[in-house]
Amino acid sequence: MKQLNLGRTGLRVSELCLGTMSFADDASGHRILDTFTEAGGTFIDTADLYDHGGSEEILGRWLKGRRRDDLVVATKVWGRMGEAPNDGGLSRKHIVAAVEASLRRLGTDYIDLYQTHIWDATTPLEETLATLDTLVKAGKVRYVGTSNVTPSQLQRSLDLAHHRGWEPYVSLQPLYNLLSRELEWELAPLCLEQGVAVIPWSPLAGGWLTGKYRRGMDSVPAASREARFQERSGKEGWRERDTEETWRVVDAVREVAEETGRTASQVALRWLLERPAVTAPIIGPRTAEQLADNLGVLGWELTAEQSTKLDTASARPLPYPYEMLARLSHHDPR
Repeated sequence: MKQLNLGRTGLRVSELCLGTMSFADDASGHRILDTFTEAGGTFIDTADLYDHGGSEEILGRWLKGRRRDDLVVATKVWGRMGEAPNDGGLSRKHIVAAVEASLRRLGTDYIDLYQTHIWDATTPLEETLATLDTLVKAGKVRYVGTSNVTPSQLQRSLDLAHHRGWEPYVSLQPLYNLLSRELEWELAPLCLEQGVAVIPWSPLAGGWLTGKYRRGMDSVPAASREARFQERSGKEGWRERDTEETWRVVDAVREVAEETGRTASQVALRWLLERPAVTAPIIGPRTAEQLADNLGVLGWELTAEQSTKLDTASARPLPYPYEMLARLSHHDPR
């Protein structure tokens, strides 16, 4: 597995990042971690919110007895971990308590990449960034990143950190896949310009790009990730996805899979790996079989024609002002 710099930092990470949100127990989680690292994977992502700390604990037990410096461990802060008023968010009080709890659950002295899980509109940005900077200076955290922010929020954070001499965000963890390409409107160009690494979550769109979904279906597969999400959340996502735009993308992914002799998942992941802003998509296998399939994305490339087919099928009409700017960007005003 290739090792790449995380944005403009000197930190090297594997071209795939292993997400641990789906870990259910030590046996299956540790088997997946073993296979991933045996394949050359070094980059592992979790969050305190996943299974209310359970994911961090599974990872922490696996880390024992292993050479810690061989791995890049990322986790996140923001989620509500209790019922007290300060048990969530990005205040100094919660961040300091949360990082200590994550370090304890992970059984480690430091976190390589500590990420704010979502924007906190109730806490001054200065308070959040100053606290993260303090954690880096104290050696508890090596780098800081963010997730689920708007372009203006990311730019404001970068500008403030640089102005104050604080540690800036070096990575962004956003939603990005063939069915969700809004990142390309502003966030991807901003990250390229500022040297911020992009580590996308949900690269397979919750299973929609795995080949399980086909035209003519009228509900999600019973054992799918989408079905489990609907059961937990009570939300019904089928109507939102059951559109001609979705099926056009699904069809294109299956066609390229047949051309290449690859699976649909591998094609969708390969497309993402080849996007200019992306450093390492976050894969989230629940089983060893799913991980083996995901690892099949390594060591090959799409042809220009195949990339164009996927780009065209997944293209969406741009809203104002993006459409106007794209249309007139090469127009000679004379």
